[in-house]
Amino acid sequence: MGSSTPSAKLNIDGTQYGIQPGLVRRLGPANEIIDGVPNPERVIQAARALHLPADVLTYLNQPLGEPDERALYTEEDNLAVLSISSYEEWFTRQVHRTARNKIRKAAKQGVVVRVEPFTDALAAALVDLFNEKQNRRGRRYAYFGWDLEKVKSGWDTESERSRWLVAYHEGVMIGFIKLVVSGDLARTSGDIARDAYRDKAPMNALYAKAVEVCAEEKVSRLVYGRYEYGQKGEDSLTVFKESNGFEKLLVHRCFAPLNWRGALGLRLGLHRGVSQLVPAAALRTFLRARAAWHRTGDRQ
Repeated sequence: MGSSTPSAKLNIDGTQYGIQPGLVRRLGPANEIIDGVPNPERVIQAARALHLPADVLTYLNQPLGEPDERALYTEEDNLAVLSISSYEEWFTRQVHRTARNKIRKAAKQGVVVRVEPFTDALAAALVDLFNEKQNRRGRRYAYFGWDLEKVKSGWDTESERSRWLVAYHEGVMIGFIKLVVSGDLARTSGDIARDAYRDKAPMNALYAKAVEVCAEEKVSRLVYGRYEYGQKGEDSLTVFKESNGFEKLLVHRCFAPLNWRGALGLRLGLHRGVSQLVPAAALRTFLRARAAWHRTGDRQ
C-alpha cells in the first residue's frame, strides 16, 4: 500500500503518481496514505491525455476514514493506525507489556536509535543490510542484490518530509525506519532490522523512537501499512502492530475507470488482484508452503 512502480509517472499539483501492474493496472498516488486526490477528474483527464498504461485510478479518501460521496466505486480497506498524544501516554497505556519489556531490553543491551539525514554512508549501510538475507517474511526480499547506486536512487526520495531513524549496536547499523511526515500524519515508508540482531529487539527500539519523534513534531497519527492484508489473516506482523498500540482503522478506497478494461475489471472484481480471487484457506496454505520453501533455501 502506498507504493507504486515507477514505470510510468505523472505529477499533478506536486503529487507524484505511479502505476501498479496486475490484471487491472492501477494508477494512484505514490504515497497514497499521505497524499490525497482532491480533484480525481483532473487526474483522469491527464492520464488519458498521456495514454498512460493504466486501467483505473485508485486512492484513499482524505481525511482517512471518511467517505467520498463523489466516487462511483468505493470499497472498504483498512490501515494500522497509532494515535499519539505523548510518548509517556503511549509507553505507559498503549503498548502491551511484552513490547514495553522489549523496548527496555533493547536499551539495556546497548541499542541506540538516532535521527539522521540520508547520506552516502547510510546508503552503504543499507546495501549491507539489504543483502544480509535473500529471503524475509517467507518470500524473496525485494531489495536483495541492490547495489549502492540503486539504493541511493530508490531510497533518497521525499527528503524534505522524510525522517530516517537508524538503530546501532556497538557502531553497527542494525535497522532503520523511514518515516514520511505531512501535517499531523506520518507513515512508515520502509523498515527492516538485521536478522542476526533480532535478540536485541531493534524494531521495538525503532518504533519507540518513531513515537518520540512524532510526539515532538505534534504528529497525532502514525500509519504502519495495513492492519490486515486481505485473506492472509492475522500473522506475526499483525501481532507486532497490535502489541505496539496500533489499531485497525477502516478507510474508503475509491476507484474510477480510465478505459473499458478498467470498467470491466471493476465489475468483475479483477482490480483486487489474483490473491483475492483465491479461497482464503488455499491462499494461506500456499503462503505457508512458500515460506517453508524459502526457509529451506536459507539453510542451503
